[in-house]
Amino acid sequence: MQERLQTLKEEALSQIEKASSMKEVQDIRVAYLGKKGPITEISKGMGKLSAEERPKMGQLVNEIRTAISDQLEAKVNGLEKAAVEERLKKETIDISLPGRPIKRGNHHPLTRVIEEIEDLFLGMGFSIAEGPEVETDYYNFEALNLPKDHPARDMQDSFYITEETLLRTHTSPMQARTMEKLNGEGPVKIIVPGKVYRRDTDDATHSHQFMQIEGLMVGENVRMSDLKGVLQSFAKKMFGDEREIRLRPSFFPFTEPSVEMDISCFICSGNGCSVCKGTGWIEILGGGMVHPNVLRMSGFDPEKVTGFAFGMGPERIAMLKYGIDDIRHFYTNDSRFIKQFNTL
Repeated sequence: MQERLQTLKEEALSQIEKASSMKEVQDIRVAYLGKKGPITEISKGMGKLSAEERPKMGQLVNEIRTAISDQLEAKVNGLEKAAVEERLKKETIDISLPGRPIKRGNHHPLTRVIEEIEDLFLGMGFSIAEGPEVETDYYNFEALNLPKDHPARDMQDSFYITEETLLRTHTSPMQARTMEKLNGEGPVKIIVPGKVYRRDTDDATHSHQFMQIEGLMVGENVRMSDLKGVLQSFAKKMFGDEREIRLRPSFFPFTEPSVEMDISCFICSGNGCSVCKGTGWIEILGGGMVHPNVLRMSGFDPEKVTGFAFGMGPERIAMLKYGIDDIRHFYTNDSRFIKQFNTL
């Protein structure tokens, strides 16, 4: 029996040495150490041995089983290591090849303008407020001095969801919401950037969805001259120190008096060109002094405080600033258009 065990050991170790795949190793394991293998059969037959021979034979069987198991494990480790090395050879990167350039994105021109405007007004002490794009009729119109039968509602053709909710037509509702939260305790100094929606036919200068930035300042002794100073600083920082502004009388239901602001044309320096239509001036935004009714409905006493408000379209400013001739370029995601602003 001892000779049989030694012969099995030598055969197994020899076959393990020659094995070249995991399957061959597994077959050898089953053939020699499996339930039906010769070593197992020898172990079962030790009961026929004498009491003196049995311990010695048992020890020998265990030694041979351990030797074969250790060799099998070593073979498996060797095959796994060889497989990894072979895979690494196939996956080796040739570092002498030129690399593939990674395309980098850049800020959208409209985003650039909005962030520039935000930084400008933050520097003047304004804070940024945000509000819902789905708005109630009350905040979008009534709280801004536009009751349900007011003819000025026709100025803004709206997307209604229900009779009392709609997609906001301007960012002005945040005037009322902000003042209402403060419950008459000022001062208020905010800008409100965000999307607005109006039922309009899309063309080169109109869109059913666009951006707007609202500005509001409320406090004691706030005057029209303060509005003019803020807007003049805005115009010079956005379009150059040589820019001049003019305020023309206008009408907005939520401001009284109301004005339109023009800047001197930065193309022709006021001499007249196609951009300014020969006038030397370009319309930029609208504003005015907050209507007493708006202050009163929002919890402020118009006898004690006053305020000004203004609203501008970042698309129009971006179009003028960068010479863009079609508002639709901002929203079509054409990479040829976006790439032109990589160096800005």
